[in-house]
Amino acid sequence: MVSKTITSALNLAVAYLSYQPRTIQEMQKYLKNKGFSEDIEKKIIAILLDKNYLNDKEFARLFIETRIKTKPKSKFALQYELEKKGINSYQIETLLEVYDDQDLALKAAETKIKIWQNLDPGSFKKKMMNFLRYRGFNYDICISTMKFFLGPQMK
Repeated sequence: MVSKTITSALNLAVAYLSYQPRTIQEMQKYLKNKGFSEDIEKKIIAILLDKNYLNDKEFARLFIETRIKTKPKSKFALQYELEKKGINSYQIETLLEVYDDQDLALKAAETKIKIWQNLDPGSFKKKMMNFLRYRGFNYDICISTMKFFLGPQMK
């Protein structure tokens, strides 16, 4: 027989998952903040894993795909975000190995080109560099991306 505490914890956990996918670490933190014991947390996590409601690898895959479509960042920035959510480094690296930072930088910059197209070259370079650096791209990727959009006249 399942106790009332486990049932209420499971109901809260499922409701928390109904908004968006979560990692195991996020669920543990949520249940802890709701005042459940570590023993209850472990039981709920086990149930959710068994029913495939929690799946860190699938979470990471979807997270990366969504970020690349909506807000492209460098592989380094994506890895940092996922590590903060409790995904293990090996899983992250495996999922990110198919992506190229140069392609991601071009994709990220494409969203801003129309806005910046009438800027003088100096302002364009500054905006582009700041934007790409904020998204986690290294200096060489930023420069090559600027060259791509400015063409051979870049100095």
